[in-house]
Amino acid sequence: MRGKFASFAEDEHRARLAKARRLLREQGIDHCISVAPESLYYYGGYDSWVSVNSPQALIFSADEGEPTIVLRDTDVSLAHESSWIKDVRAYRLMFDDIPGTFAAVAREKGLRGGKVAVEIQSYAIPHSLGLALAQALAPAQIVDATVLLGMPRLIKSPAEMAYLSQAAAYAQAGLDAARRTLRPGITEIALAGAIENAMRTAGSDYWAIPTELAGGERSAGGHATPRERIIEAGDIVHAEFAGVAARYHATAIHTMAAGEPSRRARAVYEVGRASLAAGIAAIRPGAEVGDIEEASLEPVRTAGLEHAAVMRFGYGLGVAYPPIWLEPLQISRGPNQVMQEGMVFVLHAYLQLADEQLGIIQGGTYALTGQGVEMLIGGGDVELEVI
Repeated sequence: MRGKFASFAEDEHRARLAKARRLLREQGIDHCISVAPESLYYYGGYDSWVSVNSPQALIFSADEGEPTIVLRDTDVSLAHESSWIKDVRAYRLMFDDIPGTFAAVAREKGLRGGKVAVEIQSYAIPHSLGLALAQALAPAQIVDATVLLGMPRLIKSPAEMAYLSQAAAYAQAGLDAARRTLRPGITEIALAGAIENAMRTAGSDYWAIPTELAGGERSAGGHATPRERIIEAGDIVHAEFAGVAARYHATAIHTMAAGEPSRRARAVYEVGRASLAAGIAAIRPGAEVGDIEEASLEPVRTAGLEHAAVMRFGYGLGVAYPPIWLEPLQISRGPNQVMQEGMVFVLHAYLQLADEQLGIIQGGTYALTGQGVEMLIGGGDVELEVI
């Protein structure tokens, strides 16, 4: 049973772990208690969503010793079927001291003081657990490793790209279903159901964020989830959803119209389309993320709609568990990051006109390859699709 459902070879995981250890040593950190489920999967191969209610940890030192997974006893078999790691320890929820267990394993690996890396920005370590863990680890000091452990995930290996291509195919099934199903008279929930059913039927794993879908008077809601609202003739409808293969997400983003829309809706869509195209044109290896977003905003400023551009232009995408699918790459003004070949990311032009009850979002998932920017899935830079 051990490793029967592993997504990657052990050698790939060990190479990733070696990179993480090198980053730890460069920061003067001797030990790591990784709690984020995406890290447990990326480095340890352990595939489980349950960090949201049952703390889990991948514990290792910056030297070459073997790592340990600590998890709830209910989930031991999940580690055996997916992870290459041999040392799997279990605790009993409601009875055992979980922070104390994590700390005891770290001390087995030589922890006495110094710094311990933990992803303190992860939802998997709520404030109460963080406080208890800090107390259990004292006099060692917890330092934030959210970015340190997340950044290696930004450059995808050939094996990861294969999963992303598969995920994109699942999302394409959802996009095709949206085109077949959208019509006046259907509810937003029914449309989302057709999208999700098509992706699951095609073979998709579960996604980390609910399907986002809204139309007509609700279209200004950028993160709106579908309701029992009936789609009307001429409604602008936008959707954002992901196909998933081996926890790798590929997100489709597309705006369509259920019949001929208003002239205003068409005009706003064209501004968004121009914004998307301008941002894509600025992407190349070495490009600064702030410059890319600035380029995407030029058509928006020209149209006098900069106030409506309230969403970052893009973000990294790959391994994900609920409740988010974002990686540390932020394609936005502010972060000091540059684009590199091998990155995969979501790009979206979003314009929100709340006072007009109108919003459009257009984009998808892209990869920066040796051939340039390649769209894996999404609506992309196309004329408004009227169904």
